[in-house]
Amino acid sequence: MCLWISKNSCKLLKAGKTTDCWRKMQSSEWIFPTLILCIYGFFSLMRPSEAFLTPYLAGPDKNLTIDEVTQHVFPVWTYSYLALLIPVFLITDYVRYKPVIILQGVSFLVTWLLLLFAYGVPAMQLVEFFYGMVTATEVAYYAYIYSVVSPDHYQKVTGYCRSITLVASTIGSLLGQLLVSLAHVSYFYLNAITMASVSVAFMSSFFLPMPQKSMFFHRTSSPEASIGPTDKDPPIVSGQPSHQWDPCVPTTSFANFQNVPVDQLPKIKDQNRFLTVLLQLCKDLKECYTTKKLLYWSIWWALATAGFNQVLNYVQVLWDAKAPSHSSQVYNGAVEAIATFLSSVTSLAVGYVKMNWDLRGEMALGIFSALDAGSLLLMHFTSNIWVCYASYLVFKACYMLLITIATFQIAISLSMERYALMFGFNNFVALLIQTIVTVTVVDSKGLGLDIGTQFLIYGSYFAVIAVIFLIRSIFTITSLKCQKESKNLVENLQKTEAEEQNAVRYDTRL
Repeated sequence: MCLWISKNSCKLLKAGKTTDCWRKMQSSEWIFPTLILCIYGFFSLMRPSEAFLTPYLAGPDKNLTIDEVTQHVFPVWTYSYLALLIPVFLITDYVRYKPVIILQGVSFLVTWLLLLFAYGVPAMQLVEFFYGMVTATEVAYYAYIYSVVSPDHYQKVTGYCRSITLVASTIGSLLGQLLVSLAHVSYFYLNAITMASVSVAFMSSFFLPMPQKSMFFHRTSSPEASIGPTDKDPPIVSGQPSHQWDPCVPTTSFANFQNVPVDQLPKIKDQNRFLTVLLQLCKDLKECYTTKKLLYWSIWWALATAGFNQVLNYVQVLWDAKAPSHSSQVYNGAVEAIATFLSSVTSLAVGYVKMNWDLRGEMALGIFSALDAGSLLLMHFTSNIWVCYASYLVFKACYMLLITIATFQIAISLSMERYALMFGFNNFVALLIQTIVTVTVVDSKGLGLDIGTQFLIYGSYFAVIAVIFLIRSIFTITSLKCQKESKNLVENLQKTEAEEQNAVRYDTRL
């Protein structure tokens, strides 16, 4: 009897300790939301089926032709992403992130339910629409954490949230490849595993604490956003008023509300606040893009991201054309896993490279964009699938290296609010460019080119980017060299004049 009581007491003590740990974690300022967000990020990106989407759609499960997949299904993702990005960006901040993360979870579920149980081109187009909703709502995942933790933990939690997505993507691709190659699991069951994974992500999203603030619409303390790193007393941007701007305080005077019914006041104030925020965002964008350094890095960001997304969207179609999935062994998952790992390594390496990016950065953009162009052109001309795989690895690693450089070059010059704004706008411009390319090159209503010719165009596109930034870097370096030589010449002239004056004074004394 005593033994039974002591055993139960131990169990109760252990349960009590577990409960205390859980309560401490929930009461922590940053640990609990970061943990839940990492769980959500891991299961939402642990998708074994993603690397095998084209073989799945073109195989016996869905029985679509490659032309239907390329020209009618995949373009819908680009169009829906473009249409949803700006509204979702604004709504995300207005509703304070969590509802949009839950919406992303719902979109995941609908996407994979349709992939599993729906058939035909219209149903797969609907899949792409909901996947466009998934990618448009990604902004909520990356912005959420900054609204619930203090700036002291920004670097730490950003590292956790970013790294967990890379780990999840790598594990998902590797798991998919192992199941296909070793266990001969069908693509349908890969999608069923993905469905289970995103379901866990969806359920975990409900445990996220609701933020009390946001970057734009719900600031607790909102100093004027400024160009320059965020600090306790951000510098005031020239040409803008020195007072603090608070979007929660309407700019319309009280006199304007005197003749308005009382029940209409909250609605008018909300409309006024929304318009005030939009005007401020426009002013912020103007300030950011009038800075030459930010403008040039943003131009590369938009151009390269458009090309990268286009390649990512259609590379599986190219692989299927080089080595048809119905008659060849498919290694898409292994390639994606290696590409993700190389991308993380190159991104990490940037932090250890000591270079004057203001001087050499544009040359790096030109050189690595040229490597991207060469990789894509090689993917077009080769008939060997292994060469095609290797070229893709080089392409993705180079892009990830450059986008990391561009990200921190823009981030170190901006406050958190303006960085988020430029990030969203640069991606919108990239999508706009990608949509133009898709309509012109891919869509059946445009040229409707075959996949090989498409990659010839994508390679040429990156070659143009490389030429633009190589010319720009040569101009920058030459200008700085000329300025340095002019400065040295002026200093030498001043030194000579000073020596001559001293000589005259010496002769006068004699």
